[in-house]
Parts: sequence; C-alpha cells; structure tokens
Amino acid sequence: MSRRFDIQYVFEFIPKLMAYLNITLLIVGSSIVLGLLIGLIVALPRLYNTPVLKRLSQLYVSFFRGTPILIQLFLVYYGLPEVLGWIHIDVSRLAVLYFVIATYALNSGAFISEMIRASVAAVDRGQIEAAHSIGMSGYQTFTRVIAPQALGISIPLFGNLVIGNLKDTSLAFTLGVMEMTGRSQTLGTATQHFIETYIALSLIYFVISFGLEKGFQWMERYVNRFDGHRSEKTLRASWRRPLRAAPLLGKGGKSG
Repeated sequence: MSRRFDIQYVFEFIPKLMAYLNITLLIVGSSIVLGLLIGLIVALPRLYNTPVLKRLSQLYVSFFRGTPILIQLFLVYYGLPEVLGWIHIDVSRLAVLYFVIATYALNSGAFISEMIRASVAAVDRGQIEAAHSIGMSGYQTFTRVIAPQALGISIPLFGNLVIGNLKDTSLAFTLGVMEMTGRSQTLGTATQHFIETYIALSLIYFVISFGLEKGFQWMERYVNRFDGHRSEKTLRASWRRPLRAAPLLGKGGKSG
C-alpha cells in the first residue's frame, strides 16, 4: 500500500526520472527517422497506383494502424528472431532496445505513409495541370508546386505523430527497457510513493509534449508564411485534431 502523499517526493523524483530521458528520446528520434524512410517507401506504390505493391502497402498500413502497439512490441520481440531464423540470421542476442526501436519505426512508417499520401493528394490538381501547361517537368512540378504545399499540410499531422510516439514509448518498459516509465516503476516500488512518482513522470511528459507542440506550430507558421489562405485560427485548430482521427481516408471511408 502507498505511503502518505508527500509533495517533496515529486521534486525529488523529477531529476531521477530525467536521467533516463535520453533513452526515451533515442527511441522517439530513431523510430521517427526510420519511420520517415519506411513511410516514403510504403507511400510510393499508392501514389503511383502500382497494382501489386499497392495492395501490399495497404495490408502493411492496415495492420500497424489496426493493432495495439503493445501487441506489435511482443510480435516483433518474439516473432522477428523466429522469422529471421528461417534464413539463418540470428538476432536473438540483440539488445531489447533494437526491437523496441524497430517496432516503433514500423508503426510510425504506417502513419507517415498515410500522412504523405494524404498531404500530396490534398494539393489542388488545377495547380499541377497549370504547372504542366507552362512547360514544367514532373520533377519540377513536384519540387516547386506539390512538395512545398504538401509539407505545410503535413506538419500538424507529423507533429501529432511525434508527440504520440513520445507518449507511446511508455510501453517499452514492458519488454524490460529502462526508460522513464520503467524507472518510475522501480522508484515507486522502492519508496512506496507511487502517486508522487507518476505525478513527476506526467509533468516531464507534459513539458516535453508542450515544447514539441509549440515548436511544430512555429514550423507550420514559418512554412505557410506566404500562404494567405490559412489563417492563424486555422493553424491553431489543426493542432486540436487527434492523430488517429486525421483525414487520411479516401472516399467512402476506405483506405486509398
């Protein structure tokens, strides 16, 4: 049973938990970088409507968007060594952290691929046709017309994804990774001050998430500084949309 609440323990636990922040940020940063690469590769068959690869990418996206990340952690940790063992690749001795990063990268890649697809599709087709009509090549049209607008559209979604990833890393301790949440478990057990531990942990997550949100809002304003159609009110409202409710579905509610 927990001991009597003592606010002093909150301030005492914060620096102890912050000592493990580097592990949390390593998971987030590595998984996002790898997720960007995976997401781009997965998005291309759907953007160019490549028949077989498009179906495979849809299956991949549907699986990682439709299953809990906790289940994905267990599947990758226990299943990946078995699958790679069929081709005589032994990864059973790798540190757990690598499996955690791989899981979050695969999960992020699914959402990033939808973010890329939706952002490109949101660019007005009339602008693309106009670019072609004045002699721009496909590469010039993409780099000068599509990419700048798609980037501005995708920043709120990407920011929400990063913040969501930060919070989801709290599940990494289920595989034994000693990040902030894992450390909070040991502190709570050792001191029996569980409430103070979780208050300290929530404060750290809140401050980091708030800083990231403000940073991405500034980035969005900067990218869209020449776009007169998106008001300050619209930019603020875009950050209130939950990540999983982002408009990433095609007509009829089915994935495109």
